[in-house]
Parts: sequence; C-alpha cells; structure tokens
Amino acid sequence: MRTAPGGPGIADRLADAVTRIDAPDVVLAVTRQGHRTVVSGGTALAPPTPRPALRYELGSLSKTFSVLLLADLAVHGVLSLDDPVTARLPRLPLGHPWSGRITLRHLATHTSGLPRIPTDLLLGALVRPYENGYSDYDTERLLRTFARTRPRHRPGTRWHYSNFGLALLGPAMGHTTGTDYPDLLTTRVLKPLGLTGTTLAPGTTGTDAIGHRSNGTTPVRSADMGAFAAAGAVRSTPDDLLTYVEAHLFPGSGPLAGALRTVRIPLLRRGWRHRNTHTLTWYQHPAARGPLLFHVGATFGQQAFVGYHPASGTGLVALATRRGRTCRMVTTAYELLYALAGDDG
Repeated sequence: MRTAPGGPGIADRLADAVTRIDAPDVVLAVTRQGHRTVVSGGTALAPPTPRPALRYELGSLSKTFSVLLLADLAVHGVLSLDDPVTARLPRLPLGHPWSGRITLRHLATHTSGLPRIPTDLLLGALVRPYENGYSDYDTERLLRTFARTRPRHRPGTRWHYSNFGLALLGPAMGHTTGTDYPDLLTTRVLKPLGLTGTTLAPGTTGTDAIGHRSNGTTPVRSADMGAFAAAGAVRSTPDDLLTYVEAHLFPGSGPLAGALRTVRIPLLRRGWRHRNTHTLTWYQHPAARGPLLFHVGATFGQQAFVGYHPASGTGLVALATRRGRTCRMVTTAYELLYALAGDDG
C-alpha cells in the first residue's frame, strides 16, 4: 500500500471497500490531484508477486484505448470519425445497404446497428460455454462476417452495445495506416503516455494475474481475443492505469492532448428516458460539481473498472481476478468514486 500527503483517509476507505468485494485478488487505486493511494487484498492467499505489481486483463475497458487511438488519428487528419468503415477496409461484397452507411463514429459509440457479437460466435458459445471462441476468430473471418451481417437498425439511430462493431476498428485503423493494430496502439498511445506495463499479449510467468471462474478457485487461461483485439485484448498494471486516468484528467499539451479532450465530449443520450450520456468512448453520469466518466470490462476470469471525475481531479482504478455477479467490484468501485467526487478535499 502507498499513500501520499492527505492520503490516509482515502486509504482507509479503500481498505474498507476491498473487504466488500468477493474476489480472490483485488486492487483498488485512487489518484486525487496527482496523489496516489493503492490498496490490495482478496479472499485468496497473496500471490508471490504483489497484487499491485501484476498485469490484469481489461476486457471491454480496452475499448477506451482503441477509441483514444481512433480520436488521435482523427485529430491528426489521418482519417475522419465520419468516414464510412467500408472506406477504411479492404473492398467487401456487402449484403445490406445499411452496412455501407456505418461510420467509424458509429462503431465507437455503439450506434452501428451491429449485434453484440457475430451470430456464428454466439452459437459456438452456446454449444461450448467454457471455451474461448474469440481465439480462433481471425480478421478475415471477421470481415467476411461483417459483409454478410444485416444491421439491426439504421446506423446512428439507436444505441446497442457491440463488441462486433468495436472489433472492426482494429482492422479499419490498421488498413488505413498500413500498421497492424497492436503496433499502432503501442506507437501512438502506449508509448506517448508512458504505459510500459501495458500490452495486448500475456507477459512472462508470474507477472500476469490469474483469473478464476465464478467459483473463485478454478483458474482460467489467459484470454486470447483474436480479431477482437480492439474490443478487449489490452492488459495493464494498476500503476499504468493510474497514469492512463491521470492523462484523461489533465490532458495538458502533450501529443495526445487533442484526442484526450475529444473522448470527453458528450455525444449522445441513451437508456430509459435518455438519462445516460455517452462520449466517444466513456459512459458519463451526473455527480457533484460535474460529471464522472467511467468504463468497465470483464474477461473469462477477471474484472476491471476505471473512472474519473474531472472537477475534483479524482480517478479510480479497480481490478479483480474474478468474474461474477456476486463479486460486487464494479458496484463498489462506482459508489466509491461517486462518494469521492462529492468530497471537498
């Protein structure tokens, strides 16, 4: 555990929150006006490598990295957010005219009309629920499936969460730049932000957190996301995620400043009575003195949460090696960030 001046109160609150999360390994970390506090725990014996030093799978939180990359390419004029995705991919024989109207912005904001995952992948998951169907799903198959998929609605008219849509951003950005998605993300996002502990592939033995099934004891192999890398392949350390959230809180004037500001702009409202706001990549909820922004993610054995409150300069990272509705990590992390947003100090 590390604390900074003014940090003991936050440390106590983090320690209390850790006890409310039912997971083998838990890390909660807060940055507040640049001062960091990290607390870890869990129901399992502590691993040989301290929990805060491990690298965790981010699942859908990876989407915020991919869309930040997309925003950076747009800021520098490499592409436009309103380009049709078909203009940024190899030529495809589209099976429905709506597919040609899907833009990069639609993919980023889940308004493309594409289903959550491709039908063939869904069918495989129903037959083999404990197997990772993403690992064998390559880019050629992804593009072929996109070409024959009929959007559920006209692009831009409804919000419908789609791993399928976000996955297409990877090959679209790669085809546009001539650089594959992992190298592009590393060069334009990870290195400029100094995220040396963040990767898209497993690390060496002992450095990666080991996920578990819902029973909390059965280990789960590392998640290979195949062609869905842009939607869920990033893995990172608590320290790197604090650096990542601090970059969003204080964009400054660095090479990603324009993109970091772009992804904070509210773009659409969704949900019951349109109460929920969405930026290019973050969920935005009202809070004291200004909105808080957040995103969550899960793989087959891990969960992740990152959120921040620009008005108070507060960011929160939560990571756990368990995926399950009884874990309470996401709820606990959100409630803690909301409470910290209302604090005066």
